[in-house]
Amino acid sequence: MYFEKITKKAPDAWPQVIAGTVSYKYKEQMELEKIVQIFIYTHAGFGGIALLTGAIALIAKKGSELHKKSGKVFFYSMLTGALISLIISIMPNHQSPFLFSVGVFSMYFLLMGYRSLRFKQKEFDLKLDRLITYVIIMTGIFMILYPIVLTGKYNIILLVFGVAGLVFGVRDLKSFKDRKSLRSNWLKMHLGNMIGGYISAVTAFFVVNNILPGVWNWFLPGIVGGSYITYWMMKLKKPVANKT
Repeated sequence: MYFEKITKKAPDAWPQVIAGTVSYKYKEQMELEKIVQIFIYTHAGFGGIALLTGAIALIAKKGSELHKKSGKVFFYSMLTGALISLIISIMPNHQSPFLFSVGVFSMYFLLMGYRSLRFKQKEFDLKLDRLITYVIIMTGIFMILYPIVLTGKYNIILLVFGVAGLVFGVRDLKSFKDRKSLRSNWLKMHLGNMIGGYISAVTAFFVVNNILPGVWNWFLPGIVGGSYITYWMMKLKKPVANKT
């Protein structure tokens, strides 16, 4: 109404009104972009801390003070970075189903790895664990169907990670039915999931910085990390119930 009154009195004012509106929107977008950049730099900072402390936790003797302290810093820095990545992935001009999916995967591995420490106790509640597992299953379905619905074609990267999400989710739901098995295998679950979280961090670093050619940025960290997880699973064949 304000613009209509002005332009009725002064028809030549339309160009100034339009220019003013465009200028306002441009300034608004610039301010929003500054906020996004702050999120990106913060995310990168926490990611760098996670890469460093995660490596220390992997190298340090399992159960040692160094392992526990570096692992705790890795968990919180990685979790914070993952949460920020979810925010960035839905911001205007920065929407990214890839970034969103990696963020969800990272949080899934971290939370399941951290919460598996409770399984060595006699009593533990699994309601939140089941909820987290349902989220990764839904994310896996979304990753598979999103490009098909959008373009009519599947995306090989989203397909592989989507199937992985479904496999991990269904596996964990089945494992929740056997509390005795959870209690005796908590260490395997802890190591497997926390290493999975570190693989997510390394994968994100490789993809963002384009370290390797093409899709190798997405798959090589998982191949190497998966081999390391297999090594530890073989090393921990005997049930463990009293280590930390």
